[in-house]
Amino acid sequence: MNKAQTLKRKLGNPRPFLSVARDTEDIPSQISINPNLKWKDINWKKVEKSVFKLQKLIYRASSRGELRKMHRYQKLLLKSYYARLLAVRRVTQDNQGKKTAGIDGIKNLSPMQRLNLVNLLSSRYLKASPTRRVYIPKPGKNEKRPLGIPTMYDRALQALVKLGMEPEWEANFEPNSYGFRPGRSTHDAIEAIYLSIHCKPKYVLDADISKCFDRIDHDALLGKIGQSPYRRLIKQWLKSGVLDNNQLLESVEGTPQGGVISPLLANIALHGMEEQLNQFARTIDLKNKKGHQQCWQDKVNSLNLVRYADDFVILHEDIKVVLKAKAVIQEWLNQVGLELKPEKTKIAHTLEEYEGNKPGFDFLGFTIRQWEVKTAKQGFKTLIKPSSKSIKTHYRKLADICDSNKSAPVRALIAKLNPVIKGWSNYFSAVVSKEVFSEIDNLLWKRLWRWANRRHPNKLAKWVKKKYFPKVKKNRNWVLNDGEYILNLHSDVPIIRHIKVKGNKSPYDGDWTYWGSRTGKHPGVRKEVTTLLKRQKNKCASCGLTFRPNDLIEVDHIIPRSEGGDNTYENKQLLHRHCHDSKTASDKKTYPKFKLQDLPENYIWIDDMLTLMQDVPMTRDV
Repeated sequence: MNKAQTLKRKLGNPRPFLSVARDTEDIPSQISINPNLKWKDINWKKVEKSVFKLQKLIYRASSRGELRKMHRYQKLLLKSYYARLLAVRRVTQDNQGKKTAGIDGIKNLSPMQRLNLVNLLSSRYLKASPTRRVYIPKPGKNEKRPLGIPTMYDRALQALVKLGMEPEWEANFEPNSYGFRPGRSTHDAIEAIYLSIHCKPKYVLDADISKCFDRIDHDALLGKIGQSPYRRLIKQWLKSGVLDNNQLLESVEGTPQGGVISPLLANIALHGMEEQLNQFARTIDLKNKKGHQQCWQDKVNSLNLVRYADDFVILHEDIKVVLKAKAVIQEWLNQVGLELKPEKTKIAHTLEEYEGNKPGFDFLGFTIRQWEVKTAKQGFKTLIKPSSKSIKTHYRKLADICDSNKSAPVRALIAKLNPVIKGWSNYFSAVVSKEVFSEIDNLLWKRLWRWANRRHPNKLAKWVKKKYFPKVKKNRNWVLNDGEYILNLHSDVPIIRHIKVKGNKSPYDGDWTYWGSRTGKHPGVRKEVTTLLKRQKNKCASCGLTFRPNDLIEVDHIIPRSEGGDNTYENKQLLHRHCHDSKTASDKKTYPKFKLQDLPENYIWIDDMLTLMQDVPMTRDV
């Protein structure tokens, strides 16, 4: 019996795969390890507190360099029943890819199968299975990105290992690394760039690593991991192979995109880049106004690196230093089997034109550039705006929604446009975007006006305006609405500057005062969520736990809309995603009321039977 069949038998043999059972041994009994335990009755508050306590101890031991103590805590976490429960929940409930199956074909586990998976994680006798190759299109390109989807067992085990590895490496990661890390975002990276250049124009090396996930050297990665309790498991995942079109391919290099632990492994592989650059910065020739060499601290501070996943920028005021830094980074990347992508690597200046490249550069969807301003004390001003590519992509998406809903009701069109408008506007609400927002609103209005006129070619413009753009408020005119639903405008989103996260802070340090003050202030968080967070004091309304930066938060209607609940703030609350699932399951289901149909002519109901009137005895009282 192969590994996939063994896994199905241990999990409780999901229904879709009963037909492929080869013998009676493949069909398991429905008895769980603990028949009295139910998934919905688990005390998740106790589970999260116990696991986080261990993670905090791992973080503290790692930051102090106490490796033996840290490894003991990691082994304890690996054997912890609560940690296994949390890992299974994140894979089978919280993860967006829970409905995507690996080579085992298992997905959407029932509560009983989740408990069986928790029990299966304690044995760990199953070796890593190959990942299933899936190709997804890259946005705006004809290329496709390969993903490797692990089996459900491997995903849960990876989530369990990540619970112990992430606190260890969060204590050691470099301060200017922002990608795939809890409590950090693209806005922190952009703010770090702004703080580096807002006082002085600099040359910029805008670089991208070619096929970062697919070309990481396994030996170099395992060498950085060292003698970890998880080393053996990680090596199995790296060497497990890929099943592509029913062909098993050997994994010689790289970590598969799509795994739970893959982003963390990529960050570990790229760890040390900033330290290598700091070592180089100590050797550069940097003199002050008097002609004396500056101290090594000033040299290190003058050369900045900001990295988000496999994209990074290097900034310095001297072009020679930037060119040398590029060679240093390229040499360092060769040690881990990586190289720079020539097409996406360029050198520019933030204020002046350099070798045909316009001033400024694009990074993470933003355009960062400096402009000469006579009124400014420094003679220039730093402006960060949405990039032209981001604007065109966003408007094209809005236009496609309008074109694909030419005959849809106004309410349906608004329901599809509003989430796109709100999400894009919130992402760019921390930079200089007000003029861009107004411009996109103007372009969208023109398209919507054409959309409305197309539906009524024989009507006057005054009639079309009254039907589709009626005045709903004193300051709301010429906005698409149907009286109840109104279109969101980009310009309605206020511009609020983002405060960069401190370089040495991590959610695992236990500083709830600091992280609680940042919760809800991220540019991507909706106003509705921010308001509810303040009302609930940053705590889940169901389990009472404080929301952490990497928690999945959802808005819930206290009284479901199907039961007559309204859409006001008084009827809303914030819950964890898994708490929301439990609350939805516990809500009373509503069934449509039975409507009596009109009876056929000359028929009548007698004793729950439809009877012809002429067959009814005259003496009987009907």
